Amino acid sequence: MKKVGNHNSNSRKLFVSLALMLTFSLTSFAQDAAPADATEAPVAALGGDPVKGKELFNSNCAACHKLDAKSTGPALRGIAEKHDMPWMYKWVQNSAALIKSGDKAAVKVFEENNKVPMTAFPALSESNIDDIIAYTSEKKEEAPAAVAGAVVAGESNQSGISDTVILGALALVMAMLVVMLVLVNNVLRKVAKANGIVIEPKAKTTPIWKAFAQSQFLVLVSSVLLLLVSAYFVYGFLMQVGVDQNYEPIQPIHFSHKIHAGDNEINCKYCHSAARVSKNAGIPSLNVCMNCHKSIAEVAETTATPEYSKAFYDEQIDKLYAAVGWDKSSQSYTGKSQPVKWVRIHNLPDFVYFNHSQHVSVAGIECQTCHGPVETYELQKQFAPLTMGWCIDCHRKTDVKMEGNEYYTKIHEELSKKYGVEKLTAAQMGGLECGKCHY
Repeated sequence: MKKVGNHNSNSRKLFVSLALMLTFSLTSFAQDAAPADATEAPVAALGGDPVKGKELFNSNCAACHKLDAKSTGPALRGIAEKHDMPWMYKWVQNSAALIKSGDKAAVKVFEENNKVPMTAFPALSESNIDDIIAYTSEKKEEAPAAVAGAVVAGESNQSGISDTVILGALALVMAMLVVMLVLVNNVLRKVAKANGIVIEPKAKTTPIWKAFAQSQFLVLVSSVLLLLVSAYFVYGFLMQVGVDQNYEPIQPIHFSHKIHAGDNEINCKYCHSAARVSKNAGIPSLNVCMNCHKSIAEVAETTATPEYSKAFYDEQIDKLYAAVGWDKSSQSYTGKSQPVKWVRIHNLPDFVYFNHSQHVSVAGIECQTCHGPVETYELQKQFAPLTMGWCIDCHRKTDVKMEGNEYYTKIHEELSKKYGVEKLTAAQMGGLECGKCHY
């Protein structure tokens, strides 16, 4: 047989050569482009260290300044392009003296920022200021959204055969088995008929339901069991009326307790200050929010989670600004405010009396005892059932704290002798009396 040569060998060699040439060309282009990107960074020209500058910025400047947005002071990214360094040294170390001297640039900056005086930083040396300016002169990094999307798409392509295809194949196999069983049954019947085999009909039996109805004992026992089971489920249903444990409504402004009480370790009583002195803990005024958010118009990149992006959290801050009438560009109130219709989570019946100050200030109960680990909640929810049984159980188990607490000193001494114990529970101090919790 005549051997036939491989006519595609030359074209394959040519294709490999072209691929290698393209690879080397792209590599050379990337190497050539790298120095161009490096020249955009102004660090070498400024002579400062942006890493040290970031630390100095966060510890000295971040309270009043942002890199890319106006806060109490102006945005500082690219500030080196607006003023020379000798002027920057004087301004940072003592801005008030520079304004008083009549410097036009200093007066202009002062007036453009609502005449808010800038804190003097005489302890910052010129090299420190160089480091800060180097940090503020770095180019803003753009989020690689397209790359992230490509990665996700790549992962989804590697997931293999989908569950839908597998289920469809199994359903098809089952259908084929059913058809085969029907065909086999028909064939067997034809064979039996051809050989004269008579298939005996099934003997008639009493249906199960008739046999059950004819037995009075089974009917009686079943009726009693049905009544007991029904009573159990009805009782359980009625006992859950008004119990809203794990109730987690969506609020008009997404407030993350995890960020505030968890990551930033803000004390619960800073926002809910009424809990220490009042019956109700109260809904914090939006003015309390603005104590911090006057200077925090956006969250850090690290705040974002797989479920909630940075843009989502920034949008919630914008909702806060719209509610209080705050213009972040001019750093002033517009006078146009709108109410926030918060959804209430914890709600006791009208006939129940509960005093937050008695539990928080007198008893020293931690907020987490009733409200759960709020520092881990993204959305606040009702942790405890808040039923009468739950409260009574707590009163029976909780000892009265007497260290530094003179409120119960006298009665504690008398009752501890009566019961023969050193520590009294809230129940032994009268915590089970009806009048304590009911009007």
